Amino acid sequence: MDRRSYLKSSVALGGSLLMPAGVLALAGCSGTSKTPELAGFDGQIMGTGYSVRLGAPLSEGLAARVHDALKDVDAHMSTWKTDSELSIFNDSVDGDWQSMTPATIQVMAQAMDTSAKSQGAFDVTIGPLVDLWGFGAGATGTASIPVGRQISASLAQVGYESIEVDVQASAARKLNADARLDLSGIAKGHAVDRVAAVLDGMGLDSYLVEVGGELKARGVKPDGSLWKVAIEKPAAGSRDIYRALNLDNQAIATSGDYRNFFDDGGQRYSHSIDPRTGQPVNHELASVSVVATSTMTADALSTALMVMGPDDAMAFANQHQVAAYMILKSGTSLKEVYSDAFAPLLT
Repeated sequence: MDRRSYLKSSVALGGSLLMPAGVLALAGCSGTSKTPELAGFDGQIMGTGYSVRLGAPLSEGLAARVHDALKDVDAHMSTWKTDSELSIFNDSVDGDWQSMTPATIQVMAQAMDTSAKSQGAFDVTIGPLVDLWGFGAGATGTASIPVGRQISASLAQVGYESIEVDVQASAARKLNADARLDLSGIAKGHAVDRVAAVLDGMGLDSYLVEVGGELKARGVKPDGSLWKVAIEKPAAGSRDIYRALNLDNQAIATSGDYRNFFDDGGQRYSHSIDPRTGQPVNHELASVSVVATSTMTADALSTALMVMGPDDAMAFANQHQVAAYMILKSGTSLKEVYSDAFAPLLT
């Protein structure tokens, strides 16, 4: 099963593709049943699905160009491909600067910025911990609870300060030879932005793009209405709408703890791991959705807030004007809370 480490809210269903947690596209036109279906196409990449819906007729070759853009992201940023640019960097053991493609450097730079702003709640070097808990490409066997000394050893490899990125030179280097990057909290968002760039480059000004549950919208639908999406109810094994909202030239990404996990002795261990402690998160936050202009930014921030927990996440979101929507769980009950910057989106 291809359980990609950078698909941060996923679970294998029926031996097929992963079902990402978070946001559902409600892209159909409003109006009568005679309203034609929106043009678009669907595909599969990076162990998940993607979709594009357009407010204009589908042009020849567009689907192939979109798929090529997503294949490029996979080829460079996958931890599951041993020959990817990221894997080659991870396997290096020296501290020399390594030239990398501008796209990979852009994602790494954004990841480093979010790591610093969140004081390590988001940490691009979390790879060893993801593998240790059985959720990453380097995991051995099935997911299980590691012992304390294993966690301590992996924590010694974690620390975003051990990576330096030079955007101008399009290069990066390790200060800790054992550091291993995992772009789990940001690569899908970047993939959405890459698809949007393809559509923009072809002069399209009305679309909704989704990759593994992260979405970006531009313009309005043919009936003049905004693109509508739904934040799903955080429940394993189902896809129910919890809250719908319109996107006005915006992107949305969600991180949750309810899809990718394992159970041991009645205790659930989430794939959302706190890089500061080496432990899966254990708090009331079930999911966090962030709306921003960039899907990559929304993706990274939703991951960081999910790790922080409800109180710290809300304080961070309000301090940094992040439009964040959080669903808290208490037993079988759910409660929504949101930041000041998200409130206008509910009107």
